[in-house]
Amino acid sequence: MAHRTEALFRDDAYLTTADATVVAINERGGIILDRTIFYATSGGQPGDSGTLERADGSGIDIAATISGENKDEIIHVPVLAQAPLAVGERVKLAISWERRHLLMRMHSACHLLTVICPFPITGAAVSEDDSRVDFDIPDASFTKEEVTAGMMDLVRADHPIFTRLISDEELAANPGLVKSKNVRPPVGTGQIRLVCIGDNASVDSQPCGGTHVRSTGEIGEIHIGKIEKKGRENRRFRIRFGPMPAN
Repeated sequence: MAHRTEALFRDDAYLTTADATVVAINERGGIILDRTIFYATSGGQPGDSGTLERADGSGIDIAATISGENKDEIIHVPVLAQAPLAVGERVKLAISWERRHLLMRMHSACHLLTVICPFPITGAAVSEDDSRVDFDIPDASFTKEEVTAGMMDLVRADHPIFTRLISDEELAANPGLVKSKNVRPPVGTGQIRLVCIGDNASVDSQPCGGTHVRSTGEIGEIHIGKIEKKGRENRRFRIRFGPMPAN
């Protein structure tokens, strides 16, 4: 039976600590809590790492966070060879914030890239220092310099980034909100989470369950490190932090 974990990060991505109760330990030692600030791997964004502190002050190191039988069940994967927790124990959660914040900045940067390159997305992967977004682009005329300049214009404008919920029916009536070519957002719960950029979502709005910064200015300086050809029409854009290196 799948358990439902209250995903605190969906409402506040800046929570770094919280208290929770162990509700289950699966057959592989994965820890399931009643609530969590740990993001589970999804949508190209890796899951969080961090620690669970017991009442006696000892800690359980968490190496990764993944989904269980469904997206509502979040499993905290402990580093091996640690004293196991028991169902009913209260723990204090702490994520590896520096890593999470890098992932939040990068994931937000990926959204900016989809604004500058408004083409169907065929794949994406977020990491702390080098992320990628793949597009179905028949025209290879984009340059690293042009795309970087467009993204940095959005960063410097310091647009707000926020989330809102719409219904399944609203999404069906606005199919252009979905930018992925092959992956559709999960429906059936009655609510779709949108990540919006700009006042009244004037810059962008798309379904996404990931964590993001509060404004584009918080992303900081970024650039396109490489544009690669992947097949007849696919182009892979790699995003990196910092200024574009001099040629």
